[in-house]
Order: sequence, then structure tokens, then C-alpha cells
Amino acid sequence: ETRRRFYQYHAALMEPWDGPAAMSLSDGRYVVATLDRNGLRPARYLVTREGHVVLASESGVLDIPDEDIVERWRLQPGRMLLIDLEEGRIISDDEIKRTLATKNPYGEWLARSQIVLEDLPETEPKAPQTSESLLDRMQAFGYTQEDIKLLMTPMATTGQEAVGSMGTDTPISALSQKPKLLYTYFKQNFAQVTNPPIDPIREESVMSLVSFIGPRPNIFDLEGLSREKRLQVRQPILTNEDLEKIRAIGDMDTNQFKTRTLDITYPAELGAAGMEAAIDALCQKAEEAVRGEYNIIILSDRHIAADRLDIPTLLALAAVHHHLIRKGLRTSTGLVMETGEAREMHHFAMLAGYGAEAINPYLAFEALSALHAEGEFPDEVDASEVVHRYIKSVGKGLLKVMSKMGISTYQSYCGAQIFDAVGLSTEFVNKYFFGTATSIEGVGLKEVAEETVRRHALAFGDDIVLRKALDVGGDYMYRIRGEKHAWSPDVVA
Repeated sequence: ETRRRFYQYHAALMEPWDGPAAMSLSDGRYVVATLDRNGLRPARYLVTREGHVVLASESGVLDIPDEDIVERWRLQPGRMLLIDLEEGRIISDDEIKRTLATKNPYGEWLARSQIVLEDLPETEPKAPQTSESLLDRMQAFGYTQEDIKLLMTPMATTGQEAVGSMGTDTPISALSQKPKLLYTYFKQNFAQVTNPPIDPIREESVMSLVSFIGPRPNIFDLEGLSREKRLQVRQPILTNEDLEKIRAIGDMDTNQFKTRTLDITYPAELGAAGMEAAIDALCQKAEEAVRGEYNIIILSDRHIAADRLDIPTLLALAAVHHHLIRKGLRTSTGLVMETGEAREMHHFAMLAGYGAEAINPYLAFEALSALHAEGEFPDEVDASEVVHRYIKSVGKGLLKVMSKMGISTYQSYCGAQIFDAVGLSTEFVNKYFFGTATSIEGVGLKEVAEETVRRHALAFGDDIVLRKALDVGGDYMYRIRGEKHAWSPDVVA
């Protein structure tokens, strides 16, 4: 129990070290060797009768007769080999950890400073109400019939991400005639030769979706002097009720959290030309909020309406994230997304990669609840279960996506930006997605804004086709009014 408290306390101080690496270090008295927590590097050692210790990645690097060897063993995941040259002995991993874990009253420090979001009492909702129909809002965020049928319904029914297997023969977003979401311009990098991917199912024990929202604690605070609270969520996809707890958290006693909700929509009459100014104003508001002691910022697009245009969620998040980094304020605050746009795995992974510590996909929940009311789900799935299963499937999907890069915790993935941009201009990427590689030039803010305006106009206009139903989509299946495919019926014929 004491060791668990030690690790829990330090989890908020330091991101987990996934590896893969083995390290050896010395200060003249102690010689230390340690492995990453997943044990992704080999390190074997042996001890001879004369007191030599040989440590290497393989066991037979030196020819030492078997009769001279006292002990053979390997470094285990997250374990340490510690040799004390003054005492002339190897100190066991258990002894090191026991000494460290009992050095300070970590249990007391945790009780004083840690708040777990799921354990907080329910609060009254303060989310703004809308007069726009569900269909119009879904169209404004680019939902299609395929999203509902092929992605979201299976997720909410089975609690698993829907499985499909196909090459994609649609044009990249920069060349597409359809107004595409910004997420589709990015592709995640995969683990390369020396960085093995993880199996998220069999290696579940080293993977975690725990996220800490709010200011980062001081990494040098080894005495537990900090009075700062830390807000922990067990997984980053928030229900509407969880988000309301964060919105109201400043009302609790003995609590230094203050939450500010920033609207990422702006007047529609300003059109595409007004988006840059709206983003700059948003960044300025975020900076003022952090300087004004607000340590959790919620970016929300709930105000979207016929007369309110939204800044694409990913763009708003990345712009604020990088603006705060440039001003040296990012570690003083947490960023939470309240978004109607995110609905599939790639969307959540992108938002996490650009700094969202938690995400509330309220419109996806609303759409699923409406589908449930229409009887689109099997009888055994009740209304609350739909949202619960959807969240569960997103969690599993996040673990799967992270594992492809060999990252095993949400904390390490959050803000890691392990994406390449395909078809975005360098100028646009350097301003809003700094540090992301872009190998093919392409669209900039002007085109992204125009695509957003186009989607908005179609959603709130009176297009005959879209009056009663979502757009067909056509990304996964060939549709006459859908996305173009290299393999069309004409080609096959």
C-alpha cells in the first residue's frame, strides 16, 4: 500500500517513461542500472565469486567459467540494479523501493492534494441550451450517415470499435471536392525499427488512460510542500455530468481550481475572412484567463447556430495550446474540450495529441440518445448504456492508437503531436501546429475557413436533400453524391 501511494503521488509529477531504453549511471559510490517500465530492452547481469558484476544486453558477452558464477539474472521492467561500492553489496529492488516509499507520508500528501473527478458529487448543469435542431448541428459538424451507421452505432452497441479492412481509394483531403474536417489532413506516425509497438490487449497492465487536468506540479517538490490540488480523471472521455463537475469545481471548499469556459464560435456574418481574427481573440482570452488565475480552460462550441460559425475544434485547441506554450503559461492550466465535432477514434487521438487533457463529445452522446429513442439499438442496450459503451469503445480505441507508436499511457500521448500533416501549408502548420512535419504543401487557414463556412451554409440552409437527412458520406462505400473513389462501378465495368 505504501509503495502504491508513492507511485500515485509521483504519477502527477512525471510522465511515465515508456522506453524502450536501458540506462546505467553512477556517481562514484553507487552504480545503478534500470529499465523502462515496459521492459522493452534486454539487460542481463551475472555476479562472479570475485565480486565482479557484468551487465550487458546479452548474457554471454564475456567468457566466464560457469563454476565462477554465483548468480545470473536479468533486469525486469521498472526494476533497478543498485550496487553500493562502499558497502560492497547489491541492494535489492525491494529494499530501494521500501526505503523510498516509507521516507515520506505519501498517503497523507495524496489525501490532502488529490481530487478524483468521478468521486465528486453531482452538480447542476450550466451548459448553454440551444434552439437549433439536432440534425442541423450534426450537419454543421460534418456528420454523415456512414458515421452513424458504420462507426457510432456499432461502438455504442458492442463497446468495441467497429472493425473494417480496406485500402482507401478516396482522394487526400487537400484534393477532395467535399468540405473535409481538419482531422483528415493528419496521419499518425507509426513506431519505427527500434521502437516496438505495444499489444494493447495483452499488455493492458502497463497501459493507462488516467489523465491529470490542471496545472502541472513542481517536479522538484520532494517535500510535499505544494498546496496545489491535482484533479485526476480515470479516463479522458467525459460524460456531460463529469464536465459539469469540472465547470462547478471552483465552488467547492478548500479548492484552488477555477474553471473558465471559452466560446470557440464567432458571428457568422464575419465569414471565412473573420476566422483568423477570431482565433487570435480566442488565444488572447485564454492567456488573460491563465494570468487571471483560471487553471482549467474549457473550449466549447455549444453556441453553434445559424448565426454563429465554429472555429474547427482541433484548430482552436492547437492554437490555444501553442499560444500558451509560447507565453510560458501552458503548465499553469489544463485544457478540456467540449466539442460536437469529435466522434470517431482519429478525432479523439488528434485532440489528445495536441494537448486536450479531457474531451466531452456532447453531440455524439446526443445523437446516440436520439437514435436509441428511435429504437435503432437492440433491446438489451438501454439509454444510459449507449453512452457508457460508446465511451468504453473510445477508450479501447485510444489504447490501440497509442500502442501503434509504442506509447502506453494517455499522459505521455497528451500533447505529444506524433502526427504528420498531409496537404497543409508550412506557414499554417508553423503557426498553429508548431513542430508537426508537413511534407506536402497544400491548404492554409483560408481554405480551412472556407470549408467550414461551406459546411455551415449547407447545414443551416434549405438544401432539399439535407432538409430531413444527413449527407450520405461515401467515404467507406461508393455513393453517387458521395466522395470520389478510384474504384467506382464505371471503372469496374
